Amino acid sequence: MKKYILCIAFLAVHTSYSQTHYTQLDSLKNKKTIVLNTVVVQQNPFKTPVYATRSDIKLLDLPQGIQTVDKSIIQQQQAIRLSDVVKNINGAYVGSARGGAQESFWSRGYDLSSNNIFKNGFRVNSGSMPEVASLERVEFLKGNSALLFGNVVPGGVVNLVTKVPQFQLGGEISLQAGSYNFYKPSLDIYNGFTKNIAYRLVANYENSKSFRDIVQRERLYINPSLLFKIDKKTEFILQADYLTDDWTPDFGTAMVGKDILQLPRNIYMGAKWSNGTTKQTTVTGLLKHSLNENWKLNFNSSFQDYRRQWIGTERIQPDNNGFWNRPLGKAKNTERIYANQFGILGKFYTYNIKHQVLAGIDWENSFTQSYTYTFMPTTYGSGNVFDFSNFNQGSGMIPEAKNTRLVETTTNRFGIYAQNLISFQNHFKLLLGLRWSWQQADIFDYDLTANPTLKKQEPIRIDKAFSPKIGLVYQPTIHLSIFASYSNSFTPNTGTTIDLQVIKPSILTQYEAGIKKEFFKEKVNASVTLYHIVNSNLAQTAQYKADGSINTDTSIKILSGETTSKGLEVDLTAYPAKGLTMMAGYSYNDMRFTKTSITHGSFIEGDRLTRTPYCTANFSLFYKFQNRLLKGVNIGTLVYYMGKRFGGWNNDYQISNTGLVSVRDRVVPLSDYATLDFSVGYDWKKYSILAKVSNATNTLNYTVHENYSVNPIAPRQVMAIIKYKF
Repeated sequence: MKKYILCIAFLAVHTSYSQTHYTQLDSLKNKKTIVLNTVVVQQNPFKTPVYATRSDIKLLDLPQGIQTVDKSIIQQQQAIRLSDVVKNINGAYVGSARGGAQESFWSRGYDLSSNNIFKNGFRVNSGSMPEVASLERVEFLKGNSALLFGNVVPGGVVNLVTKVPQFQLGGEISLQAGSYNFYKPSLDIYNGFTKNIAYRLVANYENSKSFRDIVQRERLYINPSLLFKIDKKTEFILQADYLTDDWTPDFGTAMVGKDILQLPRNIYMGAKWSNGTTKQTTVTGLLKHSLNENWKLNFNSSFQDYRRQWIGTERIQPDNNGFWNRPLGKAKNTERIYANQFGILGKFYTYNIKHQVLAGIDWENSFTQSYTYTFMPTTYGSGNVFDFSNFNQGSGMIPEAKNTRLVETTTNRFGIYAQNLISFQNHFKLLLGLRWSWQQADIFDYDLTANPTLKKQEPIRIDKAFSPKIGLVYQPTIHLSIFASYSNSFTPNTGTTIDLQVIKPSILTQYEAGIKKEFFKEKVNASVTLYHIVNSNLAQTAQYKADGSINTDTSIKILSGETTSKGLEVDLTAYPAKGLTMMAGYSYNDMRFTKTSITHGSFIEGDRLTRTPYCTANFSLFYKFQNRLLKGVNIGTLVYYMGKRFGGWNNDYQISNTGLVSVRDRVVPLSDYATLDFSVGYDWKKYSILAKVSNATNTLNYTVHENYSVNPIAPRQVMAIIKYKF
């Protein structure tokens, strides 16, 4: 711990860098802001370009739902994890990950955690807990964004935008502390070396225990960056960050069958020696050049290195009488990603018709390694979930694990795209876009039980697809947009056909329509969006093998299924009075299997997909008093609602002695819940203090990752932060 704190202090004095993105410099020029000591309020998000769109098109002109959460909201709510920020994004919701190693995010019924998380426009491995202290804002492009990003699912794209180096001296130092021995010193400092070179450094150290016994976490994060103003038309950003995260694997509480047991929330069921480590490093170079006031060139390059391993006891699986044996587990995963992007952005007119053109190419190479381990014996300890009086987590030696398997996957992605937003006079805009994506995956499976040998090489997977997008925007006034769009995306599939050929990707089609409106001199911004997403060729287990016999191999598939996701999203962002900020949202989603093959392993037609709540809702308010008596005092609140949903696995059909039957005991029903947070703070000159109570009503509910981890949400907690601003 001491070495981490000394490391931060040393870097503060000698390095003083920070991560950023060059496009924020442009966007800040277009923002209308009010600076209230430590709080910056963005007055009109509809007029502010979003970096994830790769253009400077105003949100009011785009036929798509988009939402941003800026740093003023992140700071006021004392967000520690990305899940805290996502609570402000209507329609997005948080699931749990196996063992609590990471956070999983979902939207419109789709899992965003594999390909849909980006940082400054680059795909990042989502197996870590991102650091929010370096974030300028979080952007969420709702729905299908395959035109710009390739094989992303149509739930949405999350883009983390990091803070900007500045040429004047500034920043802050802070200490955050709270319940369960949480403390986190942080530093954010920026200045200019010269009139053409600026720097920033964000660094912090976190040490915390948990409401769960034994569970703890220790993190170090360092985020330097440099901005070079090469000339009036050219800027270059060199940025990097490093995260090391030591954590305790926690597979949550216990279930008997599909019933979650009402055990004390604090009971940890793993071995005391369970531990995990995540290390993640990124380095990025970002170059922007303006040919003239209408045409710009961008070139971005990124390298990422990700490593995670853990060892411990996995979830307990009690029988109907509550008896269990604790299985042992160990895993190691690594990934290296190289990526490059080139884009051209321009504006021109043909007669009275305005064109806003975006075109580009991107390439990415990913190399992953997944290690499998075995134990002998395979379990560690036993007991009964109905009797914890003699429960012993175990304090002996860590069992030896043998590395028995290694799977290496090399994935190359390439895409070329172009779009044109055509403005006809003042009322109609037409967005036309097309992307061609190519993706190849080479998989090698090694047997390590004796000497390393190649067990098998999977068939080379090559996926190619066109992703078009057409959108129409009607603006009867400059403050109102009515839009509709059509787009599709693709998602690769695993497995083979009955002829042992690589199965083709699934094509997903989305229809979206909505209204965006500015009220009261742009102080209130509201949007309503309807969507309909269909995967008409969902991969399912084939009914028969090539020889005509019944197939029970789930890797033999056919594109014969269908899912349909449809819903409604309502967003509201308002700054109705000086010092007052409000955000609110409501979403409804219904995602079901609408066509299945009714064969072994296939899902049941009409069933809702697991982990997709019917409804989510959020409301947040922050007010900084303006009168002389209470000047400097601020208050805030956040209400978050999660609707009913299912955890576990979806029910399916299985072959039994009596023939094909539906298995109906795989889903875990979860009730709806709401949490309430509130905060109060005071700003005085360069000092500020803010205290927060989260989950004030001490609500108990759960997140479920398949049926691996049933994790209770955090109980009532108190957090406070004190800051000194340079």
